[in-house]
Amino acid sequence: MAILPSMPAGYALAELFQHYPEAAAPLIEMVEVVMRGPSPFSAAERELIAGYVSGLNQCDFCHDSHVGVAESYGIAPEVMVKLMVDIDSAPVDERLKPVLAYVKKLTQTPSRMVDADAQAIYDAGWDERAVHDAALVCATFNYMNRLVDGTGVSAEQAEARAQGQALREMSYRDFGRQIGVLD
Repeated sequence: MAILPSMPAGYALAELFQHYPEAAAPLIEMVEVVMRGPSPFSAAERELIAGYVSGLNQCDFCHDSHVGVAESYGIAPEVMVKLMVDIDSAPVDERLKPVLAYVKKLTQTPSRMVDADAQAIYDAGWDERAVHDAALVCATFNYMNRLVDGTGVSAEQAEARAQGQALREMSYRDFGRQIGVLD
């Protein structure tokens, strides 16, 4: 039996959102602010964080789609592969490594967060807004990963990456409009 029997076999996130537009509309608005609004992190860095958190959670759909967006912003495909193995040896900006360590710990052991986790971000030259935004992107994608996996959203890797790359060309709001969830 499918997780959501009223949905067609192999449905993607867009179809889930279309089926439940009253919940999807505010969620899409929030993701727009989190991923494209003002932040000390570039959109590419936020997409990298989203893909990384989704990889930690083994949410293939979100991981693949946000890796696709990150790639469309110029992040090489091997960066995520190396990042999933070891943050310290991954080819990312040194300033971003404590941010990635922070979101990893927040994803895997949230009750063990301590002041030193944020201090490492400050020591790398980021400000309080960066700590907030790192936690916000992390929380958003932990939420999205649970929604996707908990409702049975699926997509082939190539389809998820293509969908992700399309998000580079449009805003999340435009995506919501395209699928008929937002006006």
